[in-house]
Amino acid sequence: MSMPSTRAAAAGPDLILCLLLPFAAGYFLSYLYRTVNAILGPVIAVELGLPDNALGLLTSAYFLAFGAAQIPLGLLLDRYGPRRVEAFLLTVAASGAVVFALAEGLLGLTLGRALIGLGVSACLMASMKAFTQWFSAERLTAMTGWIMAAGGLGALVAAKPLEMALTVTHWRGIVLALALLTLLVALLLWRVVPDKESHAAVVPLRQQLRELRAIFADAHFQRYAPMGFAFIGGFMAVQGLWASRWMAVLENLDAAAVAARLTWMGITMLAGFLGIGFFATRLVQRGLSLAQLYQWAMVLAAVALGMICLWPQFAGALLWPMLGGCFSLANIAYSLVAQAFPPHWSGRASTAFNLLVFAGAFGLQWGIGGLVDALHAAGLSSAEAYRAAFVLLLGCQLLALVWFMFPRRATTDR
Repeated sequence: MSMPSTRAAAAGPDLILCLLLPFAAGYFLSYLYRTVNAILGPVIAVELGLPDNALGLLTSAYFLAFGAAQIPLGLLLDRYGPRRVEAFLLTVAASGAVVFALAEGLLGLTLGRALIGLGVSACLMASMKAFTQWFSAERLTAMTGWIMAAGGLGALVAAKPLEMALTVTHWRGIVLALALLTLLVALLLWRVVPDKESHAAVVPLRQQLRELRAIFADAHFQRYAPMGFAFIGGFMAVQGLWASRWMAVLENLDAAAVAARLTWMGITMLAGFLGIGFFATRLVQRGLSLAQLYQWAMVLAAVALGMICLWPQFAGALLWPMLGGCFSLANIAYSLVAQAFPPHWSGRASTAFNLLVFAGAFGLQWGIGGLVDALHAAGLSSAEAYRAAFVLLLGCQLLALVWFMFPRRATTDR
C-alpha cells in the first residue's frame, strides 16, 4: 500500500475531508460498539442466562480495555502519528468483534468485548491529535464537535435501528457485519489520511514520561479530571447499559419503547454535537467562554438526573433526552484540556483525560450492576436498588461539580 504524506491532501476543504471523514467513520464505530449492548445486552443475557452483575462486567470490559490503553496510546500517538496507530488498532477491534460473535459463554464474550475496547481506543484521541497538528486552536473545538457528531450518529444507530435489525437477523450476524465494516474503515484510514511532517527531535521515552507526570500534576488538568470521571464516564456507563434497565424497571417500558427513548437520546446528542461543529468557532471568536458553557451544561445535567431519580415516570420522557444533549456539551472538556498544553504534548494530555473518563465508565458501569445485585439480595426491590445506585452516581457528580466550580490556582510549569 502507498504511504500518504502531507502532499497527499490538498489545502482547504480537501484536507478537511481527508482528515474528517475517515476519523469520523472510526468514531462512529467506536460509539456504536460502546452503546450496542444497551439493545444486545438483554438479548444475550436471556439467551445465555447472565445475571445483572455478569452483564455489567461483560459490557464494561470494553471500558476497562479502552481505559487501560490510554497512557501507552498517548505515547504512540505523539511518536508514530494518528494514521498508523488508529488503522492498526481498528484491525484489533475487528478481531474482537469476531471473537464476540462466535463466543458461547461469558469468558469469550468478555474477551471479545475487551478486544473491541482496545481496538477502538484511539478513535477519538487520534482524531484530536490530527486536528491539533493541522488546525488552529480556535477551530479545534469545532472539528471535535464534528467528530462527536459522528459518535452521536453511532449512538442513534445503536438504538431503534439496531432493535429493528434484531427482528430480521441474529445478534451474532450483526456483530460479524460490524467486524467487516471495521476492517473497511481501517483500510480507509491507512490509505486516505495524510501524515503531518514533523521536524521536532524524537523525545526519549523517559522525558515523555516526565512530561506525562507533569500533565497529571497540572492544576488545570486536575480541575477537569473528576468531571470527566463522574459526568462523561457516568453518562457512558448509564447510556451503554443501565438506562435501558432503569426504563424497564422503574418506568415499565417494553423493549420497543426503550429503543425509542434511546433513539431520542441519540437525536439530542447528535443535535448538540452538530451545534458544536457549526457554531463553536464563531462563539469563541465572539468572546463566549466555552468553559462557562460547559459548566452550566453540567449543572443542568445534574438537575436532570436528580429529577429522574425522584420522579422517574414523570420526568423520564423529557429529561433522558435532555441528558443526551448535556452529554454532547460535556465533551467540550476534551478540547478545553488539550488547548492548555503544548502541541507536542497533545496526544498524552488527551489520553490522560480519556483514561479518567473510561475509568469512570468502567467502574461505574460494573459498580452499578454489583450494587444493584447486592441491594436486591439484601431485600430491596429492583426499583429501590436501581434508584439507590443512580442517587450514588448523582452524588459523585455533585462532588465533581463543586471541585470544578472552585478551582485552585495553577502552579505547574509547562
